[in-house]
Amino acid sequence: MLNPFKYLYGPVQSWRLGRSMGIDPLSLKHKVCNMDCVYCQLGPTLSQESQNKSPALSDESQRRTFVLTSDILNEVGMLDPDEQFDCLTISGRGEPTLAENLGGIIAGIKAIRKEKIAVITNSSLLWREDVRQELMKADMVLAKLDALDQDSFNRVDRPAAGVSFGDVLQGLWKFRRGYKGYFSLDVMLVETSVDFAASMVVLAKSLEPDHVHLNTPLRDSPVKPLSRYEMALVRTSFEDLPVTTVYDEESGHFLWNDPAIVRRHGRPRHSLT
Repeated sequence: MLNPFKYLYGPVQSWRLGRSMGIDPLSLKHKVCNMDCVYCQLGPTLSQESQNKSPALSDESQRRTFVLTSDILNEVGMLDPDEQFDCLTISGRGEPTLAENLGGIIAGIKAIRKEKIAVITNSSLLWREDVRQELMKADMVLAKLDALDQDSFNRVDRPAAGVSFGDVLQGLWKFRRGYKGYFSLDVMLVETSVDFAASMVVLAKSLEPDHVHLNTPLRDSPVKPLSRYEMALVRTSFEDLPVTTVYDEESGHFLWNDPAIVRRHGRPRHSLT
């Protein structure tokens, strides 16, 4: 049976998180993000007003409630209490920390379910104290780090105006110092990042992650994924850290006929190289 929910999707078998039920605190028709990453498997970032391609949601004033906390918790409460997941993952069609009720959603879920709660973030708002405090409530935080400096950040992640790599890095450091849960770095690798990927190891080590996930876009994307061989070469640079690549675990198992999953994960490529 396809997903009967409006804000929940899955379950999916995630290569990073195991059997996971997704929770989308944004749940709009179009992606809501403050980046327009070259590899994004959800398509380009669009402005909500015109649906023309443009930088979206560029400052903290755009952080707001997209879905009422009570509406999300009502759906979580509808899950079969006997069905178990490895975790409940707050992610979805855009950047979840743009939802100003993120902390309330996490706290509310913890009162209903026993599973661990994971949040997948692009790290753009970790410079904000309120965002860091809300994420402290999660059991697992998977934070993105795709760049080495502002130039590579602009080329790979294409942030909206006002989103700087310096703020991202400072936010990651501040969050990591205070966070006691499971903290992983998610590094998406494309052809343009191969040249500086090895140099990112110093940054990664400074953040003392519990794990590093090296990813490449295996689902439909505007750019080609790295091959297994190319990923293996990059992996050697991270050998002093606990690291897994998407090729180690393949790409997870998804119900590709479920529109709720496709909207939030993209579609699989017809062939891989």
